[in-house]
Amino acid sequence: MPYNEGRVVHDADAHVMEWPTWLPDYADPDVRERLTPREPDDGSGRLIDVDRVRARHESDDYRAAEADEIMARKNFAATGSFIAEDRPRALDLLGFASQLLFNTFHNGRFAALERSDPDLAYGAARAHNRGMVDFCSVDARLLPTGYVPLADFQRSAAMAAEAVELGVAALLVPSACPVGHSPSHIGLDPVWATAAEAGIPVVFHVGGGGQLLDPDYFANGRPLPPDFHGGEENFRSVDYMAIPGPPAQTIATMIFDGVLDRFPGLRIGVIEQGAIWIPSWVRQMEAALDAFARHEERLQALELRPSEYLRRQIRATPYPTEDVGWITAQVGPDVCLFSSDYPHVEGGRRPIERFEASLGDADEHVRQRFYCDNFVDLMGSALPLAVARAS
Repeated sequence: MPYNEGRVVHDADAHVMEWPTWLPDYADPDVRERLTPREPDDGSGRLIDVDRVRARHESDDYRAAEADEIMARKNFAATGSFIAEDRPRALDLLGFASQLLFNTFHNGRFAALERSDPDLAYGAARAHNRGMVDFCSVDARLLPTGYVPLADFQRSAAMAAEAVELGVAALLVPSACPVGHSPSHIGLDPVWATAAEAGIPVVFHVGGGGQLLDPDYFANGRPLPPDFHGGEENFRSVDYMAIPGPPAQTIATMIFDGVLDRFPGLRIGVIEQGAIWIPSWVRQMEAALDAFARHEERLQALELRPSEYLRRQIRATPYPTEDVGWITAQVGPDVCLFSSDYPHVEGGRRPIERFEASLGDADEHVRQRFYCDNFVDLMGSALPLAVARAS
């Protein structure tokens, strides 16, 4: 019996667990030698022996318990987390119509490379995109994201076109401001045009904003608390508070500078960065429009108000701990997307149950938008026809 039954559910946030040499394996020769393997750990600092874990996945005992454990096994222990041929079986057991797939370990690395070594950033992005498309090639329900650095106008345009040609379902871009220019700069219009013309979204994901906050916030004279995984690094309550900052600033800048006017068909996904902040964010943009429009021609030229751009073009994934019913009541039913974060620990074991609790007495239209229709709208032509028909 699959985890989800009786409803078409699209998963807007799922992941590959990359093995140590994943990125170098897909890189061009001149780039490969500059990309050091990334040794994965279990979240608490202990290195993972991927070969040993692979052997465990192939055992009869592992397979026998797979259906019962589909939501309990996490990270490298999860079915299809790094063995592509097993991922269709995971989708069957999850009961999801599709999954939008992201990398696990490399967003922060890419954001840093854009600032320190743009040449390597584009080479690493090309390797990433090949790896994602290859992993997802085993099943049409798996939708690969392709990374596009924004450091150089010409190379970004070329990378976007190359990623679309390769077969990605969404362009993943950093939410941090590029060095030397705004993300709303007209030099990046070819990137947004490529996505819009291909009918695929541009997406932001947690980790793409670079360092979230000044590390001195943790220097409080007390021992550092365990992170979400129980380890000593990664993610804590103070980090969580900083997550919305980069996408909120970047997308607001794109709205005010007319990017969403120039590309009304462009869809933007804000993935694994929560959505509880969106109601106050859109009200702040509305207030900024009213306060500054008198003196700013760019604001006077906008065709819509910020809340209208939000409903028309922006979709976001709440965390399971956030109140989806409240968010929907504030901004309408067209914004929020279901996500599982499979196979990450942060997604929890019962995301549907938690979302259902917060949706409360919301009507079926709201639920249909949340679990299915908003994702179909976001993904556009990237969603395979057979999968869209199932919706």
